[in-house]
Amino acid sequence: MKKKVYLIANAHIDPVWQWEWEEGVAAAISTFRTAADLCDEFDDFIFCHNEAVLYKWVEDYEPHLFRRIQKLVKQGRWKIIGGWYLQPDCNMPCGESFVRQILLGRRYFDEKFGARPTTALNFDPFGHTRGLVQILKKSGYDSYVCTRPSASQLGKKDSEADFDWIGFDGSRIRVRKETSYGSGLGHAIDKIKAAVSLFEADDHIVVLWGVGDHGGGPSRQDIKAINEFISSGEYDAKHSFFEEFFEATKDKKVSEWDRDMNQFAVGCYTSIIRIKQKHRELENQLYSTEKMLSAAYAAGLMDYPCGDLLQVQEDLCFLEFHDSLPGSSIQAVEEMCIRLADHALEILSRLKARAFFVLSSGEKKAADGDIPVLVYNPHPYSIRTQITCEMMLADQNWTDGEFTAIHVFRDGKPVPCQNIREAGNINLDWRKNVAFEAELEPFAVSRYDCKPVLEAKRPVKRVTENGMIVFDNGVLHAEINTRTGLLDSYRINCRDYLKRNAFEPLVMDDNDDPWGMTVDSFRNLIGRFTLMSDNRSTLFSGIANGVLPAVRIVEDGEVRTVVEACLEYGDSAICTTYYLPKHGTQIEVHLRVYWNEKNKCLKL
Repeated sequence: MKKKVYLIANAHIDPVWQWEWEEGVAAAISTFRTAADLCDEFDDFIFCHNEAVLYKWVEDYEPHLFRRIQKLVKQGRWKIIGGWYLQPDCNMPCGESFVRQILLGRRYFDEKFGARPTTALNFDPFGHTRGLVQILKKSGYDSYVCTRPSASQLGKKDSEADFDWIGFDGSRIRVRKETSYGSGLGHAIDKIKAAVSLFEADDHIVVLWGVGDHGGGPSRQDIKAINEFISSGEYDAKHSFFEEFFEATKDKKVSEWDRDMNQFAVGCYTSIIRIKQKHRELENQLYSTEKMLSAAYAAGLMDYPCGDLLQVQEDLCFLEFHDSLPGSSIQAVEEMCIRLADHALEILSRLKARAFFVLSSGEKKAADGDIPVLVYNPHPYSIRTQITCEMMLADQNWTDGEFTAIHVFRDGKPVPCQNIREAGNINLDWRKNVAFEAELEPFAVSRYDCKPVLEAKRPVKRVTENGMIVFDNGVLHAEINTRTGLLDSYRINCRDYLKRNAFEPLVMDDNDDPWGMTVDSFRNLIGRFTLMSDNRSTLFSGIANGVLPAVRIVEDGEVRTVVEACLEYGDSAICTTYYLPKHGTQIEVHLRVYWNEKNKCLKL
């Protein structure tokens, strides 16, 4: 029996990378137009492509071409493959974000083409989380194609390209690990012959071909050479698509893989941190806002803003593109991604305000002088947490020696609270910021009433023993060393959980490669941050008069004690802030980093 060879023509198109999105649009249109022309010219040729965002661009900017593609899809000459919105980074998005990538893509391809692929494709992302298996299986996929990391990087032979990937819940999906997703112009036949040789032990061989990255796809010269290969009759070869290959090989006995498919390009886990921070902020804001909007809609208080939320989801999905979120694109793409995230965040800000006001509309009028604070819990369970909130007094207080404190009440009963520094720097008793302990009911607005009270300013309480700031709330015991600025003790119910010098910032050797293509870790320690002198700390903190200790208590009240420490290394500095709760055991450590080193990375 002749070996069957499934030849899959595609064109990997990065919407952005070394270029901006407008050039990505042009590459997509040009590639799709060429592919459509070749489909018309060669009777048996089939072109395959995925990623809804590219089809949307063609639909928006060249509708005539889009209609041609729809016709070719109906004829079976053009195959919709993959079915996602685009090929995202497959390590950093949360599970729900992967679901949205699939959902947006599936809806689009079903509506526009009546297509529902069963093979998912992520050719170019830098590794794949194991959590994908369960999501893929429950989204209607039975197979998955990827290239990175390579089979050899997973400890397999390149010829061991097929295996079953096992998810955390026992879900199982067939994986094809391709060596590459394309071929050079005029060299498709060379790749096909190499694949036939590599997989000589297999009865079914699949080969991806077509110029990629900036598009290009199939060429006339490649198709002619491939058609000659098909006509030679040496193999049972044909123009095909992945579902056909996986259907033919579904009974093949293969090995199993029950881990992440990592590591690859580890530098991308940290490069261009601003995109990563914006992405996580956008994820959190989207999913919490959706819960608020759903509650308001279910209560009959507002219409559900489907159109606005679709814009936000598309912005989020584009932000997760596998050269955007990992930070492997040019600076112009970084700036575009931040702009895109801010666009989505602004939409969410307005939607959240609309939902919040309608959910709060039944609240009773505040008593004279009171300032009501309303807090919404978007989760289906109660939360005990600390809330901080700024507010404005009814009038400015210019009287020397007087200070207006905010006291917080819930249903007439006082709750632990403390006045903290507001965001502004106006030296006036007017703008206020308060931290208080809150018990929030699930899916509900909780009301707290703030009462302004004139009282004397209280000095910051300092608790220092033998060069240590010692904190103890009866359950949690913590010690911050004033000689190092580091946490020397974190003890809960008399049990230690940390060694001394915890949260010490370390400096590791790095290089110019933002991908980290040639390494799998950064382990060469070359330095440590150390505590600033008091004089250096004073200068760093912008204090003109007096000396500010490098380790100091900046807050101490009923809710928490807050300690700052100023550290330095080379031309860089870190302000570490420890938040120690008066009730409970959850501490927070915030770091403000001023990084000015070259070819070095910071390990926190």
